[in-house]
Amino acid sequence: MLVPEAVMADSGVRDVCCSLTMAGDFLSEYSAWLLGCGATCERLERNVRRMAGALGCAAVMTILPRHIHLTVSAHGCADSYTRIVGTREMPISFNINTRLSELSWALADGRIDFAQARDRFARITETRPESPWAVLLLASLANGAFCRLFGGDWVAAGVVVSATLAGLYLKQLLSARKTDTRVVFVICAFASSVIGAGASLFGLGATPETAVGTSVLYLVPGIPFLNAFSDLLAGHYICAFCRMTHAVILTCCLSIGLCGGLLLMGIGMF
Repeated sequence: MLVPEAVMADSGVRDVCCSLTMAGDFLSEYSAWLLGCGATCERLERNVRRMAGALGCAAVMTILPRHIHLTVSAHGCADSYTRIVGTREMPISFNINTRLSELSWALADGRIDFAQARDRFARITETRPESPWAVLLLASLANGAFCRLFGGDWVAAGVVVSATLAGLYLKQLLSARKTDTRVVFVICAFASSVIGAGASLFGLGATPETAVGTSVLYLVPGIPFLNAFSDLLAGHYICAFCRMTHAVILTCCLSIGLCGGLLLMGIGMF
């Protein structure tokens, strides 16, 4: 049911409208954050409908790449409330994604009420991002592991770790300066490929070609590709097309930077 503090008027209709306003504002902000942190459209719809049902209302959504159109209505009442909200521009975060999904289940299962849900949502949105140094270290080691997985030796893996450290650190610096993401991908792929090509240029290890090929894997937009296919299967064709286009553009930028680095180092691409 909707929260008692929403009932602040002297008529039943006014009470419903006020409650719908609070529920609609909360659900729309929730939707903007969940979509912004990397959730699929299907997960967004399920979470919002689950929470709306727990609040005693129904929710209808139109999900666009940069905006969400949300309408909530009370059961057995003609009143409704509509709000259009822009999605949050933020890095993909599995931590926030998971905690927001857990919030929807906690509210649906009756473990928390509306006021507690809003408080928890406020705490989730204030979550500080992961330590950039931890991300830098772990991503570099993971990319080095990819090199080993694809048949690279330990020397090649060390080169890939170094290339990833340099490229990802550069990516963090450029992103902090609000540099266009496409430009960031070109520059970082170029820097990492130059370092990775050093293994081939100086004859380091027995598998220098593997070091070159895996030095830019940390830039591959895997999540946008996966979300695009998920939205396509769920029938959200507009979001699927936009996400796929964005992922393809980033992949092209990655390829431009990689080719530029190989050309600079005089490494044959074919």
